[in-house]
Amino acid sequence: MEKYFWIGFIGALIAIVFAAVQAKKVMSYSEGNDTMKKIAASIREGANAYLKHQYVTVAKVFAIVFVILLILAFGLNMLSVFTPFAFLTGGIWSMLAGLIGMKIATNSNARTAQAASESLNKGLRVAFSSGSVMGFIVVGLGLFDITLWFALLYFGFGQTDAMTLGNIMVMNGMGASFMALFARVGGGIYTKAADVGADLVGKVEAGIPEDDPRNPATIADNVGDNVGDVAGMGADLYESYVGSILSTFALGACAGYGFKGMLLPVALAVCGIFCSILGSFLVRTKEDATQSSLLKSLRTGTYSAAVMAAIVAAPLTYMILGSWGVYVAILCGLIGGCAIGYFTEYYTSDTYKPTQQLADATETGSATVIIGGISLGMKSTLPSILIVAAAVIISFFAAGGGTNANMGLYGIGIAAVGMLSTLGITLATDAYGPVADNAGGIAEMSGLPEQVRERTDALDSLGNTTAATGKGFAIGSASLTALALLVSYVNIANAKLETLGKAVMDLSLTNPTVLVGMFIGAMLTFVFAALTMSAVQTAAQAIVVEVRRQFREIAGIMEGTTDPEYGKCVALCTKGALHEMVAPAVLAIVVPILTGLILGPAGVVGLLGGVSVTGFAVAVFMSNAGGAWDNAKKYVESGHHGGKGSECHKAAVVGDTVGDPFKDTSGPSLNILIKLCSTVSIVFSGLIVAFNLIGLL
Repeated sequence: MEKYFWIGFIGALIAIVFAAVQAKKVMSYSEGNDTMKKIAASIREGANAYLKHQYVTVAKVFAIVFVILLILAFGLNMLSVFTPFAFLTGGIWSMLAGLIGMKIATNSNARTAQAASESLNKGLRVAFSSGSVMGFIVVGLGLFDITLWFALLYFGFGQTDAMTLGNIMVMNGMGASFMALFARVGGGIYTKAADVGADLVGKVEAGIPEDDPRNPATIADNVGDNVGDVAGMGADLYESYVGSILSTFALGACAGYGFKGMLLPVALAVCGIFCSILGSFLVRTKEDATQSSLLKSLRTGTYSAAVMAAIVAAPLTYMILGSWGVYVAILCGLIGGCAIGYFTEYYTSDTYKPTQQLADATETGSATVIIGGISLGMKSTLPSILIVAAAVIISFFAAGGGTNANMGLYGIGIAAVGMLSTLGITLATDAYGPVADNAGGIAEMSGLPEQVRERTDALDSLGNTTAATGKGFAIGSASLTALALLVSYVNIANAKLETLGKAVMDLSLTNPTVLVGMFIGAMLTFVFAALTMSAVQTAAQAIVVEVRRQFREIAGIMEGTTDPEYGKCVALCTKGALHEMVAPAVLAIVVPILTGLILGPAGVVGLLGGVSVTGFAVAVFMSNAGGAWDNAKKYVESGHHGGKGSECHKAAVVGDTVGDPFKDTSGPSLNILIKLCSTVSIVFSGLIVAFNLIGLL
């Protein structure tokens, strides 16, 4: 079966070519008048400057970790000699996925605004085509990286034992996880510092509209949409996509499927690319579209792709593995992904009661809006957790877990691959949102007719819902992938213990090291979220002070006769994000290693269990609460409860500013934390097994 792995290169090529075609299509549209071009150029310049500084900072961390991995591999023989180099390539491809997506997004915002001036459908198509570039670049580069390393290891270096190759491959995801964490945390801090600062001073204090050119933070806000919600999100979902496939590689070998078990996730990914391309052509809308019909148009594309993938997966699974049970596991992933997306949409879209009721709370002030949003977010964890729980149980037993636990665990891993198989179009619907948001800002700053702003607002509100859906989708798949990675860690650590002549781990809950590890994992979730929230607070405070200073000291800003100093806010956001992103990122790397060195390998299992369960629930809560606060504000701005400028609107803005770091910084970063802890633990398992305090007692 290993000779058929070339299909991975074919799938990757098709995805990248489709992304290139979509990019060319977007660039063929007009960027609008000179004012629109000037604003778009300022946003591009700010985004490029930030990413340049971010990549320099991350490169220093990568260099340090690369040297450590080289010592472990060549000096201490605790690691595969291929892992340090795979660590670098994973980080580079993850970086490229985010960078390319951001480049096309910053070239699409003005074009979307111009297209929206012609028709709503044209605006949707331009923004969605831009999102498609991100979606298909992510899956194309991810599949290429996986297939390239398989070919190098198997055909180039003679790693023909399935178990050995699977265990090496599962370690290759650490580079992507590193890059994703820095990109998501740094970009999230940048975008929310600018957004919160702009809203608190501009909307609440000065009473001027969103994206008003008189607001000194408005360019930084639009830059943030790209570095956080595009570049950060691209690196994030690249890591999810690659991680799910690599973890299934290792589980397939343990289940006794050999290279057949590795070929299936690659084949599913290739089929998902074809189905996503077909589904993307079904996304279109009418001129008088409501939020409900706009959602329906995107649902048509994503659900159609999922149905096609489900149909194609049946003969594919039977031909490769001869198992209908594994096909049921794949269906669990596909259905579970769509179900999580639906319930996320239900709790965050203003077309449904939860968000409308949250908007009603603005009648009694910002405090009740905040209480209502927290309550909504907590309630929204129920369906997501039950869906994932059902997917885990059904996948395990359907794949044969009742008779062979390893086969059941492979079923859970392949369910995660099934959930992410149509990531091309799922991510396209997510990445389109920031483009529509930027388009609205450009329309406002350029003084385009009110009708254009109404169209971009409709697209932006839809983008808030699809972004929340995408985050729910990512955290759902992360929970399944984390479970697969946890099992891989247990298998690898136990194998190392047996090699050293030691007893395998006692993983019962009565083992105090496991129990303490669980407490540490739960604590890590909250401390990590606290650090990222605090980072936004610190950076946003600097923006608030700067915007107030400019309003106070620069004459003519409020009259529109003098331009604000936009660059000052851009520079402050850049400096703040780069400084504040280091602590939470390092925490995620250091804590699993320190836990292992003190509590031993069993303590790490507890940590991974604690951070996976707690992180999943908190991530869903934060993402959905933030999305609901945002759309409740949009609901008020559309004319309900007094509309823009009313006291209800000010209360809704306060709720939205609280929700901003929830949904765009802390929440989505937690799914990376879950998987990064697992991959770090796997890579450093040799060190943890050989040297730990518990083992010396």
